[in-house]
Amino acid sequence: MITRTLEKTISKNMRQGKAIILLGARQTGKTTLIEYILKDQDYLFLNGDDPSVRTLLTDVNTDQIRRLIGQHTLVFLDEAQRIPGIGLTLKIITDRFPEVQLLVSGSSSFDMAHHINEPLTGRKWEHTLFPVSWQEFENHVGYLQAEQQLETRLLYGSYPEVVSFPGEERERLRELAGSYLYRDILAYAGIRKPEVLDSLLLALALQVGGEVNYNELAQTTGLNKGTVANYIDILEKGYIVFRLNSFARNLRTEIKRTRKIYFYDNGVRNAITGNFQPLGLREDKGALWENFLVSERLKYNRYHNTGARMYFWRTRQQQEIDYVEERDGHLTACEFKWRPRKAKVSSSFLSAYNATAYTIHRDNFRDFVQEPGPQEHQ
Repeated sequence: MITRTLEKTISKNMRQGKAIILLGARQTGKTTLIEYILKDQDYLFLNGDDPSVRTLLTDVNTDQIRRLIGQHTLVFLDEAQRIPGIGLTLKIITDRFPEVQLLVSGSSSFDMAHHINEPLTGRKWEHTLFPVSWQEFENHVGYLQAEQQLETRLLYGSYPEVVSFPGEERERLRELAGSYLYRDILAYAGIRKPEVLDSLLLALALQVGGEVNYNELAQTTGLNKGTVANYIDILEKGYIVFRLNSFARNLRTEIKRTRKIYFYDNGVRNAITGNFQPLGLREDKGALWENFLVSERLKYNRYHNTGARMYFWRTRQQQEIDYVEERDGHLTACEFKWRPRKAKVSSSFLSAYNATAYTIHRDNFRDFVQEPGPQEHQ
């Protein structure tokens, strides 16, 4: 099994009187991770995809829960988003059965966030599991093999199933992108025409690294602007894409309220476009590299709880910085280049914000996607 960064974090959170909530897209390895943490221990497993389990846990009272749990002090509830009103049920277990350690997984944050946050305020540890990070991958296969597979990861991404079956990446990705990832999204949004979502996803995939204009997306997809915004929000909650907002604070020329949208996984992005050509033949190599770096930096920040805020920067004069990170009161400006060459970073940004500048390329990217990160390495 690929060792996941969250394993130590979740293990440390055990037996502290709080529920442990693990969210993330389908097939990122949530069930595998929790079952590994609980190995060799006696625990009650409840699968929210099982209709009988949903019935048992819907509109349930304390006595019914007591009978269900029995003598177990470890309870693992998988795919909890499938159970109506699950937040109140989890609150009862956490409050009335303090001896029980509750572990809960969910494949989307649509209903989970809404139904769990309020009932479990102060009663939970919440984590998100992403596709395999570069740090996890390198620790698993070793430095040399990871280096040899960098271009493969840019093309096929790092979902556990994709990483674990070399030679079958395309088939695995098509299955992932074609059904599994979108199942909860389509059900939640009530989208009766999946081709509309396909059209929006393709438009977003082709704009990775560029600013996204909702009006233009509406014209491209035939949707109205409000529907585009709503669908993108749903795709974010389904852990398919995430947005990066523009940084704007002091300079009059800065453009506010614009955003870029990235995919959590390069492989899913390429499956949507249907393009798995080798890197040397691609016109979108820069976009793939940028998507990889930003998504990996997001994983690092979230897993290590850095508190960093992530942005990009642009002015009306078309000055732009690929990535800006604000951490502990300091700003870092990064330009992304595939080949090892120094890029010029806007002097007006550096002087206005006393920022540190870095160029991130294929020879030094490990300092960006792994500890200690760019703050400590020139």
